[in-house]
Amino acid sequence: MIKLDNLVNKDFLSSSDLSTQEIKYILELAENFKNKDLNFLNSNKVLGLIFDKSSTRTRVSFQVAMSRLGGTTIDLNPSTSQIGRGEPIKDTARVLSSYCDVIAVRTFNHSDLEEYAKWSTKPVINALTDLEHPCQALADFLTIKEEFHDFKKVVLTFIGDGNNVANSLILCGALLGIEVRIACPKGYEPNSSIVKKAYEIYQNENLLKITDDISSAISGANVLYTDVWSSMGEENKKKEKDKDFKGFTIDSKLVSQAKSDAIILHCLPAYRSKEITDEVIECEKSRIFEQAENRLHVQQALLSTILS
Repeated sequence: MIKLDNLVNKDFLSSSDLSTQEIKYILELAENFKNKDLNFLNSNKVLGLIFDKSSTRTRVSFQVAMSRLGGTTIDLNPSTSQIGRGEPIKDTARVLSSYCDVIAVRTFNHSDLEEYAKWSTKPVINALTDLEHPCQALADFLTIKEEFHDFKKVVLTFIGDGNNVANSLILCGALLGIEVRIACPKGYEPNSSIVKKAYEIYQNENLLKITDDISSAISGANVLYTDVWSSMGEENKKKEKDKDFKGFTIDSKLVSQAKSDAIILHCLPAYRSKEITDEVIECEKSRIFEQAENRLHVQQALLSTILS
């Protein structure tokens, strides 16, 4: 495996920050870590976590990944730090980057993440914003690669809100040349600037489809993916969205319309019986918990590469 030096000390704010070659490199590295074919230690390195949003998988996977690399993690909870009282990002970023070797930020506005990256002298990683969730997308495509061995002829159908997860799947899918279909109610399409960027990346524009026709989106799909309909910060829209997304639940009937080898993904946490049924989560086609585990391996690969 050839080391890609251009990833060292590089920010990772968007799936589009990586090239096709870089994505494949990180996925291969993640597989090596998972299979224990690689022992990479980066002792004395420190990861700072700034999480304005609650988290289980992202927080724990970053902490464990950094620990396995021989480093340590500082968890900066806004409620117990000066971040919570409104210290300017430019002040926080400059100070923390003199203490830490890399900073992962989980926040609402993508512009805040970009502000951290602007003022930090150390690399910044997007641990989720309202616009994108690129680390999740890496874990998703690692899971798909493990199942189908490569990305040739893979069709990924995302059913639900055109949210941050959908946005990163679109960009990462475009870089890997995978057909991505987004099935969502009218008015809930993915971010238009993300879609425009994806079309610029794709060599074949027909590989990205956005529709409110679930049946056409599922037909011939190898991967069925969903996420919660109301993301963090959208609690006031929950009733409205539950009504608008009626019929967009992944159940056994919908699964039967996909290809016979189709797998089921969900980035978790899930509202069982809402966007996906309990039966589908627990069925033999589900790779949801393998997908969750893969968050650890791709984060270990990402951190080891950036900190090299």
